[in-house]
Amino acid sequence: MGSSAIARHACAYAGMALVLVACSPSTTGPSGAVFEVRIKDFTILPSSDSASAGLMTLNVSNTGPTTHEFVVVRTDLPDDDLPIGVDGLSVDEDGLEPVDEIEGIEDGTSGRATVRLEPGRYVFFCNFEGHYLAGMNAGIEVTEDA
Repeated sequence: MGSSAIARHACAYAGMALVLVACSPSTTGPSGAVFEVRIKDFTILPSSDSASAGLMTLNVSNTGPTTHEFVVVRTDLPDDDLPIGVDGLSVDEDGLEPVDEIEGIEDGTSGRATVRLEPGRYVFFCNFEGHYLAGMNAGIEVTEDA
């Protein structure tokens, strides 16, 4: 086989390899450790009350029966003592240190947020009108070694 035939075959194999890679399903998953959280009316249930600092994917499953949001803030305030806005029904997020938020997690679905958490205290809550006040909040402590 001549050198030009070998080159043609090499190019054909390289082309097929590119097509296979491009058409393969993605194996990219969540980044960092996965921290599970379940939300439902009117409860937030983290898988643990502590976590290790660093990159973390929050996997938030809504077991219903309605749509919720999932807000993460860093604060030293107690879970149930965040500042309430002028509407009297939701948390005033402007006065807090925001980390991330997943909006509109429908009943029976999940949402994800990948965050880098430094050591400290964090509060998870739903900020739909009245949900926080009904007890839809939970806190976790993030440490160097949980």
